[in-house]
Amino acid sequence: MRASRHNGRAGKNGSYNPKHNDREFNVDLSEDINEEMTPYNVYWNCIDRIPVRHMDRDEHWHSFTEVEKGFYALLYKDYLEGQNARHIASRHKERCRTMDDLRTNKMTCPEETVYQIGNIDGTVDYGVLLEVAAEFFNTIQERYGEHVHILNWSLHLDETTPHIHERHVFDVINKYGERQPKQEQALKEMGFELPDPNKKQGKFNNRKMSFDAECRKLFLEICHKHGLQIEEEPIYGGKQYLEKKEFIIEKLNANYKELQEKFQKMDAMYSEAIAENEKLTAINEKLEVKIEDMESLVKEVSEIAYDKACETIVDEIVDRVRTEDNDEIEKYKRWISSEKCKAPSKVKPLIIKHLDGVNDLLTRVRDRVIDKIKTSLKSIEKKTELTNQVVDAARPSIVERLKKRQAEIDSIERKTSKRNIREEEIR
Repeated sequence: MRASRHNGRAGKNGSYNPKHNDREFNVDLSEDINEEMTPYNVYWNCIDRIPVRHMDRDEHWHSFTEVEKGFYALLYKDYLEGQNARHIASRHKERCRTMDDLRTNKMTCPEETVYQIGNIDGTVDYGVLLEVAAEFFNTIQERYGEHVHILNWSLHLDETTPHIHERHVFDVINKYGERQPKQEQALKEMGFELPDPNKKQGKFNNRKMSFDAECRKLFLEICHKHGLQIEEEPIYGGKQYLEKKEFIIEKLNANYKELQEKFQKMDAMYSEAIAENEKLTAINEKLEVKIEDMESLVKEVSEIAYDKACETIVDEIVDRVRTEDNDEIEKYKRWISSEKCKAPSKVKPLIIKHLDGVNDLLTRVRDRVIDKIKTSLKSIEKKTELTNQVVDAARPSIVERLKKRQAEIDSIERKTSKRNIREEEIR
């Protein structure tokens, strides 16, 4: 089982909105959320400072948005006013910002971290996750509380796998004596060094990487302390970092490619039809040898077998492929439409329409291939070629059958002849 810890500040739509975490929106509109489990979500914020379930919130409870606005107004008011005054003094009034600008700018907004143990295939009891996370948060506050402030966290039980969203902000006291949100300087004052001190600080060499490594180590230690067997080798990049829409589209393309590969197997199934054709030569063993022209008999039986194969085997294979393809696509469409699929509701119709297009494409291509196969099989050249193959394969068994039958006839005739001779002698 793996324990995951992922950070982020902003996405395609700007800085992350805390309303997702405390469900301050209409959950009816979200396909990803199981409304029956939402009442059991657990929330905590730095103002109320007590965990509360979604169902137990009252009029005194503070939303995460209110908490973060209040926190920024309380701690960073002096910095914002001082900085704006300095901008005005330097004749750069256009650089002045509001408190909301400070709170939502991707450089000074809260950072959000998601904690999860296990995945959809297997996870721990949410109570264990809550205990591990609470101990981890308390330890972080004890060690780094001067520069790292946990604003709020939420335990979500209404999505696929239990997980925790936690939001925090880094800050320092600047040279003017003002408390200022500033991550890298805060980490430096906390004692974290660059991963590679010999290289220049940058995207792939910064103190935040050292801090995250320390947090991961601490999180795993607490997991082990609670008796959890956790894989310690980290995984970076990959699908974990794709946005949900991108992941869904990538998965859809992969399934489309799989359908294309399956359709290509029809060429191999054509060879299977020829093999089935050869099996039909077994019916020759049930025919009684009533004529002396062996070549005519073999050719007649082979033509019967060939025509039978063209009529039944090809159609059977085609029906089997058509049914399998349709079932696979319909099955995937049902999954897309179900609550199990976590794709946004606006994306689902596009995916289903895309699948219908795939099905139509497969049908047209399949029909063209089938027509080509049947035309090829019915052509005089192909029929002659394949019938001759059957004749060549069937001839030895027919000859053997004829010899055996002829031997039986000869034996009967000899016995009959001897009996007739003895009767004549007796008379």
